[in-house]
Amino acid sequence: MYFTLFITVILTAVVLVVAAYAIAKLIGPRSYNPVKGEPFECGIPTRGSSWLPTHIGYYLFAILFLMFDVETMFLYPWAVVVKQFGTMAIFSIGFFMLVLVFGLAYAWRKGALEWK
Repeated sequence: MYFTLFITVILTAVVLVVAAYAIAKLIGPRSYNPVKGEPFECGIPTRGSSWLPTHIGYYLFAILFLMFDVETMFLYPWAVVVKQFGTMAIFSIGFFMLVLVFGLAYAWRKGALEWK
């Protein structure tokens, strides 16, 4: 039963994507201007290549921010049910916060939080 459902969902997704692409190609505006393909910044034409490598530190900082931001979101549902679960909820969130602190200490020790 689940296999049939899985195949149905996959086929439906493929059909919808192909249909949306085909409809966009059929009724979409056709304006092929080479200027549209050029990169620009705030209406000012760029000089040189716009594909410049970005320092890996920006990506590490962003990933760490997202990781701790999403993990902080898990504190809200916990705060709602903490009275219902009592001591078990306190121990579980304590372990969760311990893992967060170890992750932060590891990132700090590796220098991922230093802006160079």
